[in-house]
Amino acid sequence: MKFNVLIIAIMLLLASCGGGTDKQKSSLSGMIKIDGSSTVYPITEAVAEEFRVDYPDVKVTVGISGSGGGFKKFGRGETDISDASRPIKQKEIELCSENDITYVDLTVAFDGLAVIVNPENDWVDHFTVEELKRLWEPAAQGVVMKWNQIREEWPDEEIHLFGPGVASGTYDYFTEAVVGESGSSRGDFTASEDDNVLVQGVAGDKYGLGFFGLAYYEENADKLRLIAVDGGNGPVAPSIETVSNGTYSPLSRPLFVYVNSAAAKRPEVQEFMKFYLKNAPVLSEEVGYVALPAEEYEIQTNKFLSFIEGL
Repeated sequence: MKFNVLIIAIMLLLASCGGGTDKQKSSLSGMIKIDGSSTVYPITEAVAEEFRVDYPDVKVTVGISGSGGGFKKFGRGETDISDASRPIKQKEIELCSENDITYVDLTVAFDGLAVIVNPENDWVDHFTVEELKRLWEPAAQGVVMKWNQIREEWPDEEIHLFGPGVASGTYDYFTEAVVGESGSSRGDFTASEDDNVLVQGVAGDKYGLGFFGLAYYEENADKLRLIAVDGGNGPVAPSIETVSNGTYSPLSRPLFVYVNSAAAKRPEVQEFMKFYLKNAPVLSEEVGYVALPAEEYEIQTNKFLSFIEGL
């Protein structure tokens, strides 16, 4: 009898503890518009899917128009949150200012850029950063056209290049890290904001070479071959370990979301971002990225809470 009373008491206690949360979930509604980086998209979409389960009356849309395209929409006030694989640029800051948009930037994960070739490519073991620069810099256009111009023992065959579009944060980061100037590269390559187009291009071309986020390589590892990069201390392949410990240099980077301050006043956006930072450590790794250290997520959460308290 005492045992049954104890069980009932525990059940009532659990029900009372969860009641407030369930009430909040059922009462929360609205729409959250997100757009931007194709690299950050898998993390944000994974978070959005989990959030929709807990908050079914909140509609979360996640678009992909590249970091640059996302910042244009964000700066015009068309979106609440912008995914970005690079920091916001001065001209984008000015666009926000023109439209009286203020924001907070939050770091959500790390990513490595993957340099990939076709699986039939059996001659490349690694690239040095200098070789990648010689291949991708503006002066290479119409000049460096064959594999044996990079190393003489490589085939006397044309190189077919694939890379993200110029509005992509991945393109900006790669050109800055490899060429030395963001947005500076040869123009005679197949460009796309859709990483799947790049995957298909290299996977179908023995002489293809491309680059994009590591997570997209992980999803398509059966169709591509990953190439190690020598940043000055010997060839290193990108992985969760080498990206997180900094040995995959210079092609590893932080990933961001930017939150509009007007949107951050809304309870559904506040709840979404708290949910995002709480679940990013697990979900970012599930979709192929590298989680921040636990203490860094705490810092980012406190940064966001301080931001909304000041609104």
